[in-house]
Amino acid sequence: MRVELNGEQVETSAATLSQLIEERGLAAPSVATAVNGEFVPRGMRDGKALTEGARIEVLSPMQGG
Repeated sequence: MRVELNGEQVETSAATLSQLIEERGLAAPSVATAVNGEFVPRGMRDGKALTEGARIEVLSPMQGG
């Protein structure tokens, strides 16, 4: 299926948010996630099903000032 990940269209076989994070090699414990504008806590990622055209944001914390 095709989804939008951080503003880019990507093709994925992931059925859930956690599978997409793993598929893309993103550091799961340290990222914040949202699907279609709604925050998805880490503990809910396994159950968050993805749908065609979903807008997904995966954000990593930044350090510095």
